[in-house]
Amino acid sequence: MSDKPNTPENADSPGTPETAKKDVWTDNAETSVMTGVTEDVPNRDRRSSETTPNKDVEWQRSLINRLSFAALNEQRRARRWSVFFKGLGFVYLFMVIYMFFPKQSTDLHLGRHTALVDISGEISDSSAANADTIIGGMRDAFEDKGTKAIILRINSPGGSPVQAGYVYDEIVRLRLKYPTIPVYTVVADLCASAAYYIASASDKIYADKASLVGSIGVLMDGYGFVETMKKLGVERRLMTAGEHKGFLDPFSPVKEADQQFMQELINNVHLQFITAVKKGRGDRLKDDPLLFSGMIWSGDKAVENGLVDGLGSASYVAREIVGEEHIVDFTPRPDFLASFADRIGIAGAKSLAGEFMVPGMK
Repeated sequence: MSDKPNTPENADSPGTPETAKKDVWTDNAETSVMTGVTEDVPNRDRRSSETTPNKDVEWQRSLINRLSFAALNEQRRARRWSVFFKGLGFVYLFMVIYMFFPKQSTDLHLGRHTALVDISGEISDSSAANADTIIGGMRDAFEDKGTKAIILRINSPGGSPVQAGYVYDEIVRLRLKYPTIPVYTVVADLCASAAYYIASASDKIYADKASLVGSIGVLMDGYGFVETMKKLGVERRLMTAGEHKGFLDPFSPVKEADQQFMQELINNVHLQFITAVKKGRGDRLKDDPLLFSGMIWSGDKAVENGLVDGLGSASYVAREIVGEEHIVDFTPRPDFLASFADRIGIAGAKSLAGEFMVPGMK
């Protein structure tokens, strides 16, 4: 026990009653009238002085945020204007190019002329030289009132007998419908196989002396990897529903019955080819056993065996044979915008959409 009196000076000393100790919640305290919260005045002043730097930091942060958002908004506005002017530029470019590549119109008054339709490249349904394109050009040429004659200018190694058959039949039909408009074929570098199939439907065929003409035949080629697989130790597992379903499989042995069947099939197509050529060329063909063997001849030799009627170019035929030197090209050309869309494809479209922020193209 201490003998010291219980005075305020020693109120916090050990042994002092709890009621006599300094009350940190009430001494030097001030109660807020509005909130009823008591606050130690000295502590409040100290906290105020401590939070002053914090307020400065918050103010700086707020200023930086406002500046950042202002810069971001400015960039967005600049991007929108950039996209707008780029769009105008693309539209203007398309309009200018479209003016230089207009769609061919047969409604124009072309006067008397020799019509020209080009057949170039491989003949197939997926190439520019497909039956629909060729026939479209032929029909436009026949239907034009100024057409005096039509020239098919061919430079093709051949291709699909089906596509060639479509064109052949349509030429025959159009010649019967418009008997006063003759059709001439002019061979450039090459007129072989299915290309000559088409040419034989015309009234006459002309070529250069160095042109290659002929190849009247049918082929079906492929590869066989049976022995290669044996050497590599690879086992072929082929399951089919149908006895002959896998007869063209290059990894399986060829059965004699399947080979005989395919030979009969291509012989039949070859006979169709020969029949069409004989119907178109008639007695102009010489009796040559090699004529339908798949052999090919130069232009001057083709004249001798009856595959070609004479030597000459498209301008020669128009000037000397038709008697109308003015040539109008009726070859269908792809629409520029459609062609452009096909070329850029989906990937290009998505890239453009991303550049111009088109919604839904992600």
